[in-house]
Amino acid sequence: MERWRGIDEIPPGWGRCVLTIGVFDGMHRGHQALIGEAVRVGREHDLPTVVMTFDPHPAEVVRPGSHPAMLVTLRRRAELVAELGVDAFLVLPFTTALSQVSAEEFVHDVLVDRLHVAHVVVGENFRFGHRGAGSVDLLRELGPRFGFAVHGVTLVPGPDEMTVSSTYVRASVGAGDVVAAAAALGRPHRVEGFVVHGEGRGGAQLGYPTANLDVAEHAAIPADGIYAGWFVLGNRRSPLAISIGSNPTFSGRERTVEGFVIDEGGNFYGRRVAFDFVERLRDTVRFDSVPALIEQIDADVARTREVLGWTRS
Repeated sequence: MERWRGIDEIPPGWGRCVLTIGVFDGMHRGHQALIGEAVRVGREHDLPTVVMTFDPHPAEVVRPGSHPAMLVTLRRRAELVAELGVDAFLVLPFTTALSQVSAEEFVHDVLVDRLHVAHVVVGENFRFGHRGAGSVDLLRELGPRFGFAVHGVTLVPGPDEMTVSSTYVRASVGAGDVVAAAAALGRPHRVEGFVVHGEGRGGAQLGYPTANLDVAEHAAIPADGIYAGWFVLGNRRSPLAISIGSNPTFSGRERTVEGFVIDEGGNFYGRRVAFDFVERLRDTVRFDSVPALIEQIDADVARTREVLGWTRS
Protein backbone atom coordinates (compact mmCIF):
# COMPACT_ATOMS: atom_id res chain seq x y z
CA MET A 1 0.00 0.00 0.00
CA GLU A 2 1.29 3.45 -0.92
CA ARG A 3 1.26 6.15 1.75
CA TRP A 4 1.04 9.83 0.87
CA ARG A 5 1.05 12.83 3.19
CA GLY A 6 -0.49 15.80 1.45
CA ILE A 7 -1.71 16.09 -2.12
CA ASP A 8 1.78 16.96 -3.38
CA GLU A 9 2.84 13.36 -2.75
CA ILE A 10 0.23 11.97 -5.13
CA PRO A 11 2.35 10.57 -7.99
CA PRO A 12 2.39 12.53 -11.26
CA GLY A 13 0.17 10.88 -13.82
CA TRP A 14 -2.03 9.27 -11.19
CA GLY A 15 -5.03 7.84 -13.01
CA ARG A 16 -8.64 7.19 -12.15
CA CYS A 17 -9.45 5.71 -8.74
CA VAL A 18 -12.09 4.86 -6.17
CA LEU A 19 -11.98 7.11 -3.10
CA THR A 20 -13.42 6.95 0.38
CA ILE A 21 -13.02 9.85 2.80
CA GLY A 22 -13.23 10.15 6.57
CA VAL A 23 -11.37 10.75 9.80
CA PHE A 24 -11.67 7.01 10.51
CA ASP A 25 -10.62 7.79 14.07
CA GLY A 26 -11.87 4.47 15.38
CA MET A 27 -11.45 2.11 12.43
CA HIS A 28 -14.48 0.36 13.93
CA ARG A 29 -16.77 -2.07 12.11
CA GLY A 30 -18.65 0.77 10.46
CA HIS A 31 -15.45 2.23 9.05
CA GLN A 32 -14.32 -1.22 7.97
CA ALA A 33 -17.61 -1.80 6.11
CA LEU A 34 -17.28 1.55 4.34
CA ILE A 35 -13.68 0.93 3.28
CA GLY A 36 -14.54 -2.64 2.33
CA GLU A 37 -17.26 -1.35 0.01
CA ALA A 38 -14.77 1.04 -1.61
CA VAL A 39 -12.36 -1.85 -2.16
CA ARG A 40 -15.18 -3.91 -3.66
CA VAL A 41 -16.11 -1.10 -6.07
CA GLY A 42 -12.46 -0.67 -7.00
CA ARG A 43 -12.04 -4.33 -7.83
CA GLU A 44 -15.31 -4.39 -9.75
CA HIS A 45 -14.08 -1.55 -11.99
CA ASP A 46 -10.40 -2.58 -11.98
CA LEU A 47 -9.38 0.67 -10.30
CA PRO A 48 -7.10 1.36 -7.31
CA THR A 49 -8.76 2.28 -4.00
CA VAL A 50 -7.63 5.33 -2.03
CA VAL A 51 -8.49 6.10 1.59
CA MET A 52 -8.27 9.79 2.47
CA THR A 53 -8.01 10.78 6.12
CA PHE A 54 -6.93 13.81 8.13
CA ASP A 55 -4.29 14.63 10.74
CA PRO A 56 -4.67 16.12 13.27
CA HIS A 57 -8.30 15.44 14.11
CA PRO A 58 -10.37 18.25 12.53
CA ALA A 59 -12.08 18.97 15.86
CA GLU A 60 -8.77 20.11 17.35
CA VAL A 61 -8.30 22.68 14.58
CA VAL A 62 -11.88 23.93 14.41
CA ARG A 63 -12.36 23.98 18.20
CA PRO A 64 -8.91 23.98 19.89
CA GLY A 65 -8.89 21.94 23.08
CA SER A 66 -11.72 19.67 21.94
CA HIS A 67 -9.59 16.82 20.57
CA PRO A 68 -11.55 13.61 21.25
CA ALA A 69 -9.88 10.62 22.88
CA MET A 70 -7.83 8.88 20.20
CA LEU A 71 -8.89 5.27 19.59
CA VAL A 72 -6.14 4.48 17.09
CA THR A 73 -2.88 6.17 16.23
CA LEU A 74 -2.28 7.32 12.66
CA ARG A 75 0.28 4.52 12.28
CA ARG A 76 -2.27 1.93 13.41
CA ARG A 77 -4.92 3.44 11.17
CA ALA A 78 -2.65 2.87 8.17
CA GLU A 79 -1.96 -0.73 9.23
CA LEU A 80 -5.67 -1.52 9.55
CA VAL A 81 -6.48 0.14 6.24
CA ALA A 82 -3.77 -1.90 4.49
CA GLU A 83 -5.27 -5.11 5.87
CA LEU A 84 -8.53 -4.29 4.06
CA GLY A 85 -6.84 -4.30 0.66
CA VAL A 86 -6.58 -0.57 0.02
CA ASP A 87 -4.01 0.58 -2.55
CA ALA A 88 -3.14 4.05 -1.22
CA PHE A 89 -3.49 5.86 2.10
CA LEU A 90 -3.64 9.65 1.76
CA VAL A 91 -3.27 11.82 4.87
CA LEU A 92 -4.27 15.44 4.44
CA PRO A 93 -2.78 17.73 7.10
CA PHE A 94 -5.86 19.42 8.55
CA THR A 95 -5.15 23.13 8.90
CA THR A 96 -7.19 26.26 9.46
CA ALA A 97 -6.80 27.04 5.76
CA LEU A 98 -8.16 23.61 4.77
CA SER A 99 -11.09 24.04 7.17
CA GLN A 100 -12.11 27.18 5.26
CA VAL A 101 -12.12 25.59 1.81
CA SER A 102 -15.66 25.33 0.45
CA ALA A 103 -17.12 21.93 -0.32
CA GLU A 104 -17.25 22.71 -4.05
CA GLU A 105 -13.59 23.82 -4.10
CA PHE A 106 -12.54 20.69 -2.22
CA VAL A 107 -14.27 18.47 -4.76
CA HIS A 108 -12.80 20.30 -7.74
CA ASP A 109 -9.25 20.86 -6.45
CA VAL A 110 -8.61 17.61 -4.58
CA LEU A 111 -11.00 14.93 -5.77
CA VAL A 112 -11.09 15.86 -9.45
CA ASP A 113 -7.87 17.71 -10.32
CA ARG A 114 -5.47 15.71 -8.13
CA LEU A 115 -7.04 12.29 -7.55
CA HIS A 116 -9.12 11.97 -10.72
CA VAL A 117 -11.83 10.08 -8.89
CA ALA A 118 -14.17 7.79 -10.79
CA HIS A 119 -16.17 6.66 -7.74
CA VAL A 120 -16.60 8.22 -4.28
CA VAL A 121 -17.75 5.92 -1.47
CA VAL A 122 -18.88 7.64 1.75
CA GLY A 123 -21.28 7.15 4.64
CA GLU A 124 -24.77 8.58 4.19
CA ASN A 125 -24.08 11.06 7.02
CA PHE A 126 -20.77 12.29 5.52
CA ARG A 127 -20.11 16.04 5.81
CA PHE A 128 -17.18 18.02 4.40
CA GLY A 129 -16.03 21.48 3.40
CA HIS A 130 -16.27 24.78 5.28
CA ARG A 131 -18.70 24.47 8.20
CA GLY A 132 -19.64 20.99 7.00
CA ALA A 133 -21.69 22.39 4.14
CA GLY A 134 -20.87 19.46 1.84
CA SER A 135 -22.97 16.30 1.93
CA VAL A 136 -23.67 13.14 -0.03
CA ASP A 137 -26.40 15.02 -1.87
CA LEU A 138 -23.90 17.66 -2.98
CA LEU A 139 -21.52 14.96 -4.20
CA ARG A 140 -24.37 13.41 -6.20
CA GLU A 141 -25.11 16.82 -7.67
CA LEU A 142 -21.47 17.43 -8.66
CA GLY A 143 -20.75 13.88 -9.82
CA PRO A 144 -22.28 14.13 -13.32
CA ARG A 145 -20.52 17.46 -13.92
CA PHE A 146 -17.09 16.09 -13.02
CA GLY A 147 -17.52 12.51 -14.18
CA PHE A 148 -17.66 10.49 -10.97
CA ALA A 149 -20.24 8.23 -9.38
CA VAL A 150 -21.27 8.42 -5.72
CA HIS A 151 -22.01 5.47 -3.44
CA GLY A 152 -23.68 6.28 -0.12
CA VAL A 153 -23.20 3.53 2.47
CA THR A 154 -25.70 2.90 5.27
CA LEU A 155 -24.18 2.96 8.75
CA VAL A 156 -23.56 -0.36 10.48
CA PRO A 157 -25.77 -1.28 13.47
CA GLY A 158 -23.93 -2.29 16.61
CA PRO A 159 -24.88 -3.84 19.97
CA ASP A 160 -28.58 -3.38 20.77
CA GLU A 161 -29.03 -2.09 17.19
CA MET A 162 -27.22 1.15 18.06
CA THR A 163 -25.20 2.58 15.20
CA VAL A 164 -21.52 1.77 15.53
CA SER A 165 -19.67 5.04 16.02
CA SER A 166 -16.40 6.31 17.43
CA THR A 167 -18.42 8.14 20.10
CA TYR A 168 -19.95 4.84 21.23
CA VAL A 169 -16.53 3.15 21.33
CA ARG A 170 -15.01 6.03 23.32
CA ALA A 171 -17.83 5.83 25.85
CA SER A 172 -17.33 2.08 26.22
CA VAL A 173 -13.57 2.44 26.68
CA GLY A 174 -14.00 5.32 29.14
CA ALA A 175 -16.36 3.18 31.22
CA GLY A 176 -13.92 0.26 31.19
CA ASP A 177 -16.26 -1.89 29.10
CA VAL A 178 -13.56 -3.19 26.79
CA VAL A 179 -15.75 -6.14 25.75
CA ALA A 180 -18.37 -3.80 24.28
CA ALA A 181 -15.60 -1.74 22.68
CA ALA A 182 -14.12 -4.84 21.07
CA ALA A 183 -17.52 -5.88 19.71
CA ALA A 184 -17.86 -2.50 17.97
CA LEU A 185 -14.25 -2.39 16.82
CA GLY A 186 -14.09 -5.97 15.60
CA ARG A 187 -10.84 -6.37 17.58
CA PRO A 188 -9.58 -5.54 21.11
CA HIS A 189 -9.08 -1.88 21.97
CA ARG A 190 -5.38 -1.09 21.78
CA VAL A 191 -3.23 1.43 23.65
CA GLU A 192 0.26 2.04 22.25
CA GLY A 193 3.36 3.72 23.58
CA PHE A 194 7.00 3.39 24.51
CA VAL A 195 8.05 1.43 27.59
CA VAL A 196 9.57 3.76 30.17
CA HIS A 197 10.96 3.41 33.68
CA GLY A 198 8.38 3.51 36.47
CA GLU A 199 8.77 3.52 40.24
CA GLY A 200 10.64 0.21 40.11
CA ARG A 201 8.63 -1.42 42.89
CA GLY A 202 6.90 -3.99 40.65
CA GLY A 203 9.87 -6.30 40.42
CA ALA A 204 11.78 -5.29 43.55
CA GLN A 205 8.90 -5.26 46.06
CA LEU A 206 6.17 -7.30 44.45
CA GLY A 207 7.96 -9.84 42.27
CA TYR A 208 5.96 -8.66 39.27
CA PRO A 209 8.06 -6.39 37.03
CA THR A 210 5.84 -4.30 34.80
CA ALA A 211 6.15 -2.56 31.46
CA ASN A 212 5.10 1.06 31.96
CA LEU A 213 3.65 2.81 28.91
CA ASP A 214 4.32 6.40 27.94
CA VAL A 215 1.13 6.79 25.92
CA ALA A 216 0.43 9.24 23.13
CA GLU A 217 -1.35 12.50 23.88
CA HIS A 218 -5.15 12.18 23.65
CA ALA A 219 -4.96 8.35 23.77
CA ALA A 220 -8.23 6.67 24.79
CA ILE A 221 -7.32 5.04 28.12
CA PRO A 222 -9.83 2.65 29.73
CA ALA A 223 -11.22 3.43 33.18
CA ASP A 224 -9.02 2.66 36.19
CA GLY A 225 -8.94 -1.03 36.94
CA ILE A 226 -7.25 -4.36 36.33
CA TYR A 227 -7.57 -5.96 32.90
CA ALA A 228 -6.60 -9.12 31.05
CA GLY A 229 -5.04 -8.47 27.69
CA TRP A 230 -2.22 -9.06 25.27
CA PHE A 231 1.25 -7.52 25.05
CA VAL A 232 2.18 -6.85 21.43
CA LEU A 233 5.77 -6.25 20.29
CA GLY A 234 6.11 -6.49 16.53
CA ASN A 235 4.69 -9.87 15.57
CA ARG A 236 5.10 -11.19 19.10
CA ARG A 237 2.04 -11.49 21.33
CA SER A 238 2.14 -12.47 25.01
CA PRO A 239 -0.49 -12.62 27.79
CA LEU A 240 -0.65 -9.49 29.91
CA ALA A 241 -2.15 -8.48 33.25
CA ILE A 242 -2.78 -4.72 32.97
CA SER A 243 -3.17 -2.14 35.73
CA ILE A 244 -4.52 1.37 35.16
CA GLY A 245 -4.62 3.81 38.04
CA SER A 246 -2.52 5.73 40.52
CA ASN A 247 -1.30 2.81 42.68
CA PRO A 248 -3.39 3.69 45.75
CA THR A 249 -1.63 1.13 48.00
CA PHE A 250 1.52 3.23 47.64
CA SER A 251 -0.32 6.59 47.74
CA GLY A 252 0.45 7.25 44.10
CA ARG A 253 -0.77 10.43 42.46
CA GLU A 254 0.08 9.97 38.79
CA ARG A 255 -2.18 7.81 36.65
CA THR A 256 -0.20 5.06 34.94
CA VAL A 257 -0.76 2.31 32.39
CA GLU A 258 1.40 -0.70 33.16
CA GLY A 259 1.32 -4.41 32.58
CA PHE A 260 2.96 -7.62 33.76
CA VAL A 261 3.96 -9.76 30.77
CA ILE A 262 3.16 -13.33 31.78
CA ASP A 263 5.76 -16.06 31.17
CA GLU A 264 8.06 -13.68 29.34
CA GLY A 265 11.38 -12.22 30.42
CA GLY A 266 13.30 -9.49 28.65
CA ASN A 267 14.01 -5.82 28.84
CA PHE A 268 11.41 -3.77 26.96
CA TYR A 269 12.65 -0.28 27.89
CA GLY A 270 12.58 2.09 24.97
CA ARG A 271 10.57 -0.30 22.78
CA ARG A 272 7.33 0.70 21.10
CA VAL A 273 4.68 -1.79 22.24
CA ALA A 274 0.92 -2.14 22.44
CA PHE A 275 -1.55 -3.36 25.07
CA ASP A 276 -4.69 -5.05 23.69
CA PHE A 277 -7.52 -5.01 26.25
CA VAL A 278 -9.66 -8.16 26.42
CA GLU A 279 -11.62 -8.08 29.70
CA ARG A 280 -11.89 -5.95 32.83
CA LEU A 281 -11.21 -8.05 35.93
CA ARG A 282 -11.84 -5.69 38.84
CA ASP A 283 -11.61 -2.16 40.23
CA THR A 284 -8.35 -0.66 41.41
CA VAL A 285 -8.42 -0.70 45.22
CA ARG A 286 -6.10 0.17 48.11
CA PHE A 287 -4.65 -2.74 50.12
CA ASP A 288 -3.62 -2.50 53.75
CA SER A 289 -0.35 -4.35 53.22
CA VAL A 290 2.09 -5.38 50.49
CA PRO A 291 1.48 -9.13 51.14
CA ALA A 292 -2.26 -8.60 50.62
CA LEU A 293 -1.54 -6.80 47.34
CA ILE A 294 0.78 -9.59 46.17
CA GLU A 295 -1.90 -12.18 46.96
CA GLN A 296 -4.38 -10.23 44.84
CA ILE A 297 -1.88 -9.87 41.98
CA ASP A 298 -1.37 -13.65 42.09
CA ALA A 299 -5.12 -14.03 41.66
CA ASP A 300 -5.21 -11.42 38.87
CA VAL A 301 -2.51 -13.24 36.92
CA ALA A 302 -4.31 -16.56 37.36
CA ARG A 303 -7.56 -14.98 36.19
CA THR A 304 -5.78 -13.42 33.18
CA ARG A 305 -4.50 -16.86 32.18
CA GLU A 306 -8.04 -18.20 32.45
CA VAL A 307 -9.61 -15.40 30.41
CA LEU A 308 -7.01 -15.70 27.66
CA GLY A 309 -6.93 -19.51 27.69
CA TRP A 310 -3.18 -19.38 28.40
CA THR A 311 -1.84 -22.51 30.06
CA ARG A 312 1.93 -22.24 29.57
CA SER A 313 3.92 -21.62 32.77
